[in-house]
Amino acid sequence: MVAKYPSGQIIAQDLFLSGFIKSATDFQVYKEVAGLSGLDFAYTDAGAVYHTKNDKLKLLKPGSLQHLGENMLAFLLQTAASSRFLSDKAIETSEDISQDQAIYFDIMGTYMIVYRQRLASMLQNSVIIQALLIWTTSLLMGGYPAAASLALSFISILIMWIFSLSFSVLVAFLLPLICSSPLPYIASPWLVIGLFGAPAFIGALTGQHVGYLILQKYLWHASSKREQKRSPAIQAELIKLEAERWLFKAGSVQWLLILMVGNFYKVGSSYIAVIWLASPAFAYGFLEATLSPVRSPKPLKIVTLLLGITVPIIISAGILIRLVGTITGIMVLFDRNPGTKPEWLGNVMVAVFVAAIICLTSVYVLSYIHLSDAKRSIFLATGALFGLTLSLVLSGIVPPFTEDVARAVNVVHVVETTGQYGENQNPFSYISLFSPTPGKLMKEVEHVKEEGFICGKEKVIDFVTFRVEYGCWSSDDTLRGWSKADIPTLHVESDEKGDGRSTQISIDTKVSTRWSLAINTHKIADFKFEENSDELVPVGNKIGIHGWHIIQFAGGKNAPTKFNLTLFWVKNYAQLTHKPDAQRRDQHLLLKLRTDVDRLTPKSERVLTKLPTWCSLFGKSTSPNTLAFLSSLPVDF
Repeated sequence: MVAKYPSGQIIAQDLFLSGFIKSATDFQVYKEVAGLSGLDFAYTDAGAVYHTKNDKLKLLKPGSLQHLGENMLAFLLQTAASSRFLSDKAIETSEDISQDQAIYFDIMGTYMIVYRQRLASMLQNSVIIQALLIWTTSLLMGGYPAAASLALSFISILIMWIFSLSFSVLVAFLLPLICSSPLPYIASPWLVIGLFGAPAFIGALTGQHVGYLILQKYLWHASSKREQKRSPAIQAELIKLEAERWLFKAGSVQWLLILMVGNFYKVGSSYIAVIWLASPAFAYGFLEATLSPVRSPKPLKIVTLLLGITVPIIISAGILIRLVGTITGIMVLFDRNPGTKPEWLGNVMVAVFVAAIICLTSVYVLSYIHLSDAKRSIFLATGALFGLTLSLVLSGIVPPFTEDVARAVNVVHVVETTGQYGENQNPFSYISLFSPTPGKLMKEVEHVKEEGFICGKEKVIDFVTFRVEYGCWSSDDTLRGWSKADIPTLHVESDEKGDGRSTQISIDTKVSTRWSLAINTHKIADFKFEENSDELVPVGNKIGIHGWHIIQFAGGKNAPTKFNLTLFWVKNYAQLTHKPDAQRRDQHLLLKLRTDVDRLTPKSERVLTKLPTWCSLFGKSTSPNTLAFLSSLPVDF
């Protein structure tokens, strides 16, 4: 409320909490683990460069830091002035918390609207009840013909959704087949308008026009049963106008259903449905006089459309555009386990989101087009936009990646060992090239073809925190740049078997102070992790994801490298059996360890030098460094 230039939308929070956007900020741990409340600030533009070398200050829009600083300063000053009034509150129930949840959104970065969920529920319930009463009264007065007309007009909305989604999703499936990259819009997000927005709009208009013709046919049939004093030509024209009005009103029914669902589940962003329902309904009632016209229909006034959608567009257009940009940006890091997701999946997500926005926001506009002389021109112009955009992509004039907005890749010199090799033998060593961006690496490998890379899904690499199921690897000239002294060790110090079996293991990560350790929770009920006599992870409250508990450690130059791990086995561990599946292919392993070393070997350095400029190393807490050692301990050690 005190921010100088407020910018915040609860719809973004709703999408994060729903899991649709697979991302988070550093505030997440404070909220989920400690249950603390606070303000979360994030930049959403140029999401494709996050955690790469291209994540530079120069990519921030001018004034972004100043904007954040002024808002933060105003907030801190207000908080400091009010701190003496703050006091500890009694523990609130989940119901109290849900009722006190803040609903917030800004209007063009100038005003911030904030109110509680309790008020939102009251407002939304009021709008829903009034809308239902109006519609019920209208249908009772209009009788069966009105009910049938409403049903058919709403069917036109459903057909609109089906056509719009189908056209847009079809393009999403085709792009990986005809383009060098399945995501050709990463460096130029505006391509989404032509690639997905244009076909979605054509589909929406086509689908609704099909529904319009069905509705028009019914109205003509219904009018033929009544005594008519008008000529057939005049009557046909009036039926077209009546069908146009029913389609406009069906748009409000669409938003009414969305509002009812959002209100039932207490979705904070349901305020958008209120605005898109109330404003057009008010404009229609104010300018067109009645919901179910008893007089001869007249053409819908253009001012009805302008008055009805101006406020909704002002309030929601900015956030919807930013959300499309955000979703487009995160597609570059969409495949967290490279090779596990289909190439078309990211496109389909973007296509569905764009088509949904088109159907939701243009539903009132479309009803005006069916009687318009500009219908053909609109079809041709939208089709031309799609064709032009697609030609720019296929010709390479607009590349999928650039030097500034590059494809995220990882080049890792991997040394795999289970500790079972002799003095004159070497563990398996190779260079792994993979990318969290959907799509194959054929064009990238062309630049390093003399390094002997093979690409495919034949070799699955388990990096403990994630898996690589599609990538490229080369074992030529990979024995230099590391030594056996760098290989970590997992040594069983003691193993006391029985009902209460416990095992002590010493771990030496050698030159690495950044590592990830996975513990099989199907076999291990609990464990204790120590460094000398310091207990780093105490016994109790252990959970696993897909059968593994993962510990990640990152220390400085003088961080410890020797640890003690005490494992407490589950009872009847020997009798436990599990069906093998994609996530339990390594069920025969008790421990998995990856140690990272920030070192370039001669082979990895050559590969990085030869990679094209549109590639950028991706680095996150779960990602390996350029040199990684993979070790494991089998269950039957």
